[in-house]
Amino acid sequence: MTNKELQQLTETISLAFFKRPFTHTARFNNRLRTTGGRYLLKSHDIELNPKQYERYGKEELIGIIKHELCHYHLHLEGKGYKHGDKDFQEWLAKTGAPRYCKTAQDEQTVLVYTCTSCSRTYHRRRKINTQKYVCGTCHGKLKFLSKKVLHQRK
Repeated sequence: MTNKELQQLTETISLAFFKRPFTHTARFNNRLRTTGGRYLLKSHDIELNPKQYERYGKEELIGIIKHELCHYHLHLEGKGYKHGDKDFQEWLAKTGAPRYCKTAQDEQTVLVYTCTSCSRTYHRRRKINTQKYVCGTCHGKLKFLSKKVLHQRK
C-alpha cells in the first residue's frame, strides 16, 4: 500500500465512521517501532507503522486508523483527545476502534556470550564489554559467541 492509497483509505474511513472529512495528511513512517500509529498535534497529520500492515493486514490497519482518527477529530473539536479522557473512550467504543494494536515487536535479538574457562553461557539483550566484565562463576574471560533472533508467540 502506498501513501496515496493510505490517504484515500483514511479519508474514506473518516467519512464513513465519523461523518467528518479528514483534511490533513496520513502517511507511513518506517521509524515507528513500538506503536501502531500516532496523531501529530501540531500538524494534525497521522503517521502509521507500515509493519502493522505488512504483518497483520488491512483489518488491523483500519483499526489503527480509526483509533488515530478519534484523536484527530476530538482534538479539532476541542474535546478530550487523550487516552484517559471520557470522550475518547466513548468514541473508541462507538466506532469499534481498538484501544491497543497488536504488538509491533515480534522478534527479539539476544546476544550469547560464553566463559572461556568454565563454558558457562550468558544470554543478554545488550552488548557486554568483554574487556571489563568477567564470568560471575569463575572470573574467567567472556567471549562473544553468537547473535540469536527469538520469535515471540502470537
